[in-house]
Amino acid sequence: MLQKDGFFRNRRDESFRQTQPIAPAPVTAANTAPAPSIEMEKKVDERKESKLVVGPDIKLKGVEISDCDTLVVEGRVDATLDARILEIAENGVFQGTIAVDQAEIRGRFEGEITVRKQLVIQGTGKVSGKVRYAKIKVEEGAELSGDLAVLDKSATAINVNSKRAVNA
Repeated sequence: MLQKDGFFRNRRDESFRQTQPIAPAPVTAANTAPAPSIEMEKKVDERKESKLVVGPDIKLKGVEISDCDTLVVEGRVDATLDARILEIAENGVFQGTIAVDQAEIRGRFEGEITVRKQLVIQGTGKVSGKVRYAKIKVEEGAELSGDLAVLDKSATAINVNSKRAVNA
């Protein structure tokens, strides 16, 4: 027996609904606008770091990566990135435009990179393109080519037009 309101309607449910009216909660100053608690503020401050790992054999192309705290590139990425930390693994490749606080490059980067704090190019790293940095550390064996400039306004830009192996 199908009823208009549903397949399995029970008379006992109907009688319960009729005898148990739902009254709205009384409005008081205590439940109108709760003040933010200290615990809630701690949870906001302790938010988890957002981390994206592009694993080996993964290719990510034509995207804009934002709201990412840390990007780890083990595969290949062709994108625009604004993050806090960039790590390019030894077999990783990043092509595109980057703005980060810190970068550590063990693999290959091609494009435009702006590092607001420190850029570290390990001995296996290869960086080419337009490079802007506050501080830079280049290990022996790393390759760096392109247009280099310090972000500090008082410093002058350094142009490197040919590929150089760093042997310092």
